[in-house]
Amino acid sequence: MILEVQDLRVRYGAIVALKGISLTLGQGEIVTLIGANGAGKSTALRAIMGLVPAAGGTIRYKGEIINDLPTFMIVRSGVSLVPEGRAVFANLSVRENLALGAYTRTDSGVAADLDSAFTIFPRLKERIDQNAGTLSGGEQQMLAMARALMSRPDVLLLDEPSLGLAPLIVHTIFEAIKAVNQRGTSVLLVEQNANAALKHSHRAYVLETGSVTLNGPSPEVAADPRVKEAYLGEAS
Repeated sequence: MILEVQDLRVRYGAIVALKGISLTLGQGEIVTLIGANGAGKSTALRAIMGLVPAAGGTIRYKGEIINDLPTFMIVRSGVSLVPEGRAVFANLSVRENLALGAYTRTDSGVAADLDSAFTIFPRLKERIDQNAGTLSGGEQQMLAMARALMSRPDVLLLDEPSLGLAPLIVHTIFEAIKAVNQRGTSVLLVEQNANAALKHSHRAYVLETGSVTLNGPSPEVAADPRVKEAYLGEAS
């Protein structure tokens, strides 16, 4: 497994956000975390990235414990996060945002990876000198993903990539996730659009109030009556 989370616990003061969750991500997999608001999905990604401290448990990347690493070192080691809300640099151009995504790199492959990002997101090439703040919501999501890919990650963490987007753009984003995965990047996906997440992932974990209540191959999770009723809008 390229990423292993074991008995991860996170607290925000007196509030226990994660109550000892365990999950794995294999090389070349897309694994999704689904659950209601407040279930702890985003907290799990933030803890993996070192953005919130773990109160207990271990996070291993390529077999090495990364709990105590600062976020920039986790990025350098090959893990990158696309945060909820996109968080693009609104006053910088598309080109400048992408350049910042590669700030940790000193190799000669940055230009080739920029071309690769434009292959996945051709609309960004059309807007390369446009300020990110003037892009549509869908274009900003594309930019946030492309910026994360510029660090050449082996693991990409995606936090609610379809949030607030029109259905056609949601389809484009999930096709891009599939393309990124097919190029060898493992993806851990947090997504409230459970239908799309389960359709485009290999395995799934269901989080409820900080605990994993169900996990398995995505088709099996999607077929579970509890998941159908709670997340897929189908009567049990």
